[in-house]
Amino acid sequence: MRSIFSSKSRKTVAAIALVVTTGLSAAACGSSDDDTTPASSSSAPAPKPVASIDSLTGNTTQITLDKGFVDALTTLKLTPGTVGTAKLTDGALIFPITGGNVTVFKPGQVSPYVVGQIQHEGSGLSLAAGGTKVELTNLNVDPTVSRVYGDVTVNGKVAATSAYLFQLDGRTLKPLSTGSGTATLEGTKVAISPVAAPVLNKVFKTDAVKPGLLVGIAKITVSTTPGD
Repeated sequence: MRSIFSSKSRKTVAAIALVVTTGLSAAACGSSDDDTTPASSSSAPAPKPVASIDSLTGNTTQITLDKGFVDALTTLKLTPGTVGTAKLTDGALIFPITGGNVTVFKPGQVSPYVVGQIQHEGSGLSLAAGGTKVELTNLNVDPTVSRVYGDVTVNGKVAATSAYLFQLDGRTLKPLSTGSGTATLEGTKVAISPVAAPVLNKVFKTDAVKPGLLVGIAKITVSTTPGD
């Protein structure tokens, strides 16, 4: 499949579109996470992608924790921490991007016009209280449905894999910024999903964790410099 873009251009366009759509897809979905239209829904021939990256690696997803979330953890006597390669610095969780893929279509051809995933293998967030420790790891951002999936362990035992942990809302996005070979999008809200909330309540014997509880604001940085 040939394109009017060079290989370098395709990778650059896809990388920038990736960070844009990770946030924008949430706003486009409206009130329902699942309100998406598959690219193949039309009876017309399937449109050709204008760009694609088969293997995405490098740079980070950062979540600056909301004060309300931190206060809620304090009230519940929950201690946040990190797992693996994640970092907690100056009130922000930082997860290295380890993989993923993306396909970009011309806006208006299909909805959503960017599909793929952003993977963060080997890192995660932990919550601990009273001898119980929950770890949420291997986070996978899916811009198509505005969700974040991940694995859950309780005191080292696997409780769930690829569970729907967080929901995304891109209506508070800041303008895209680029420079020094990267593209950055900041402003997408990250909240506790309706699936994760009751699980956390059960584990920590509380009813204080509500679906939609704001965790923080995401900042996603990816490289716009093509690899070898």
